[in-house]
Amino acid sequence: MDTGFIDHKIINDTLAATRPPSRDEVEDITTHARQLNGIDFNEAARLLMVEDHESIRLILKTANYVKNEIYGKRLVLFAPLYVSNMCNNECMYCAFRKSNTFIPRRTLSLDEIRSETETLVEQGHKRILLVSGEGLGESALPYSLKAIDTIYSVKKGKGEIRRININIAPLPVDGFKKLKEARIGTYQLFQETYHYDTYKRMHPTGPKSDYINHLTAVDRAMEAGIDDVGVGILFGLYDYRFEIMALLQHIKHLENKFGIGPHTISIPRLEPASGSEIASHPPFNVTDRDFAKIIAILRITVPYTGMILSTRETAQMRRDAFSLGISQVSAGSKTNPGGYSHPENETGEQFSLGDHRTLDCVIHDMAHMGYIPSFCTGCYRLARTGHDFMELAKPGLIKLYCLPNALTTFKEYLVDYAAPETRETGEKLITEMLNHIPSSKTREQTALYLQRIENGENDLYF
Repeated sequence: MDTGFIDHKIINDTLAATRPPSRDEVEDITTHARQLNGIDFNEAARLLMVEDHESIRLILKTANYVKNEIYGKRLVLFAPLYVSNMCNNECMYCAFRKSNTFIPRRTLSLDEIRSETETLVEQGHKRILLVSGEGLGESALPYSLKAIDTIYSVKKGKGEIRRININIAPLPVDGFKKLKEARIGTYQLFQETYHYDTYKRMHPTGPKSDYINHLTAVDRAMEAGIDDVGVGILFGLYDYRFEIMALLQHIKHLENKFGIGPHTISIPRLEPASGSEIASHPPFNVTDRDFAKIIAILRITVPYTGMILSTRETAQMRRDAFSLGISQVSAGSKTNPGGYSHPENETGEQFSLGDHRTLDCVIHDMAHMGYIPSFCTGCYRLARTGHDFMELAKPGLIKLYCLPNALTTFKEYLVDYAAPETRETGEKLITEMLNHIPSSKTREQTALYLQRIENGENDLYF
């Protein structure tokens, strides 16, 4: 079997030889993690073996420290926009798989995409993730490019979508170059499972059945000049310990080849999906306790990589995850094409959602907990991506931009879209967090921007 740069033997041998660490050893590793330089492959393996309550609590506490030191109290918000559930793959866990006759199939027209975008803009969204099934063949890329142009063209009041990230099937380098020219933000592609035999069982037919082509797609995206890429694991398909070790090998491969790892890691768990027995009964169920440990270990292992949590998870699980390392969350999500402009129609969803709250409800909850909801797209628009982003992030300089931009985009939401109770809570939080901006000059400029937004201006960022 060809598993490329994912070395199953090294992973399996490491896990087999690694014993659960003592409390003193956990303290040593977490002390190392607090230096904000990450921990190594073997240290991560040792933490994955931890099962005792006190050691897990120490890992979670360390992740909270790392998250706050690097990201502060910011949480970036986005919404997925599904434009097609047509698919030629037979992914056994997905409602979109080709043989599933339980869902109606649909590919949105450009007018329908415009309508979906208008609905999202009217809710207050600024960032979206464009998602499409792998069923459009050679027309997939031209369709996606037209969809991107359509989304960016929508203006509704003072609202617009300022950044489109994209999750579509693997492309050749030339195809990725066209996506780059279309001004996408991050290209996302999840391996789902890095375990080769499991991957082949879960993807028996269709283009996605090619393990290596799927695995190396992110390489091709980066070769095409897309320096912000996102990877992910669908937890529940195989042993989470193996998956995380394989993910670390993937990250190391990208760092060795391109000098930088992924911009984001997504960590979905299997949730029920129409017509899928596997989705309802995960082969390797991940408990909430283990899921919290997964988030925390990833945060302290790759401290400068964004971590994304979707609305697959319940509201309470998402609340708990905020303190463990999550930096981006979706809100008010629909996973069926046309679901935003026609919310009464819930057919054709990719999977079941755990958090059905509206964007405003999620934002109010975040603000009540002391987190700043952010719609910031400043780094993308000022080319602070890839290496440039990391050069600012690792010495802590990115904070000079992130908190001010979070406050200004949050202020836009409060002025233009928020319910009265949300605005009241949000305004109090902005006043409090303004004092956390370390530079007096930047703090004064941010206060000026906030007043200008209150007076009707928009899109002011650092």
